[in-house]
Amino acid sequence: MPMVKPPEPVPGARLLFSLDPAVSHLNHGSFGAVPVPVQRAQQRLRDEMEANPVKFFAGGALDDRVTAARRHLATFVGLDPDGCAVVPNATTGVGIALGSVGLGRGDEILTTDHRYGAVAMAIERTCRETGAVAREVPIRLDATDNDVVAAVQTGITGRTRLVVLDQITSPTAQAMPVAAVHAALRGTGIPLLVDAAHAPGVISDPTPGEFWVGNLHKWAYAPRGTALLYVAPPWRDRVRSPIVSWREGEGFPGCLEYSGVTDPTAWLAAPVGAYVLRTLGLEQVRQHNATLAAYGQSVVGAALGVSPTDLPGSDGASGSAATPLPMRVVPLPAGTGATVDGATTLRRRIADELQTEVAINAWRGRGLLRLSANVYNRSDEYDRLADRLPPLLKAL
Repeated sequence: MPMVKPPEPVPGARLLFSLDPAVSHLNHGSFGAVPVPVQRAQQRLRDEMEANPVKFFAGGALDDRVTAARRHLATFVGLDPDGCAVVPNATTGVGIALGSVGLGRGDEILTTDHRYGAVAMAIERTCRETGAVAREVPIRLDATDNDVVAAVQTGITGRTRLVVLDQITSPTAQAMPVAAVHAALRGTGIPLLVDAAHAPGVISDPTPGEFWVGNLHKWAYAPRGTALLYVAPPWRDRVRSPIVSWREGEGFPGCLEYSGVTDPTAWLAAPVGAYVLRTLGLEQVRQHNATLAAYGQSVVGAALGVSPTDLPGSDGASGSAATPLPMRVVPLPAGTGATVDGATTLRRRIADELQTEVAINAWRGRGLLRLSANVYNRSDEYDRLADRLPPLLKAL
């Protein structure tokens, strides 16, 4: 199979970021990177806040400003602004949704083995506190959409009260058929919670399910600490904030958006990130990132001796996602990064010795190297990793 051809760089895009040029930043998917115009917009808001904190928080305008930002962000993502609330991150939104379903002893939460680690921990804690039970269905890396739907349907029992499904998986960088799963749940009375941490900026037409939560600070260039939680109309009266504030009796979404003196400048500056993305050209950015991630996967995979047919999501692998994704994974040699501690140690060694930031995830007893691509990346960064990673792994 011929090597994937890298895309042409987006003109001037690298200058939009203040990233250390001595480091190859190939892990945008973990914490994002905030463009300089967005950083400056947030700093101006911080300056305003510190010039007169009482006026900023209690002057009467903050409610309208947060509402305007929320409506802008929801429209950008493709969701109903009236059904959304701004929250700090996807994990917070998942916790709020779990607490809104009304789970009891013996009830079951169904998820897959591609779920994010912090979400798994949130589910486990909810089960400890309510007496509910977590059930996990395995899904192969090469699974088709029909396979995923069938696996979820097989996992449902008479006690299932909630299904949790990623829109784009974090450890395995796969797009899940959320719309098809939601359709399969129709008529069962079982709500769907969509963990869409990586969706904003990548997917234009998300399927929100009954609950949906997505980070804006990953692929939509918002400051960190900006996410949207969508709740379908029948469930909004059940939502409550995990933190009691003066908005306790206000209901959704106000009860979630105001908690003491939480710094709201990230939320207020977030629309500038969407503006930057649109200015660069949303579809151009998506295609560039997906093509560059595929190139990185192909060169690093070849360097590690991985067959193209064994690269998840590649053209040669079955079950490749129809959605162009800005992340790809490369299976590591057996026993390498196969535990949480081993994955953390390897990631740090790659950062320290190769000056390259990547993600390493232990999944099903196998280490997966996850590569991200964004407009500030260049193909030669993946080439260098391909040259230098094999000797490092041999020295382990």
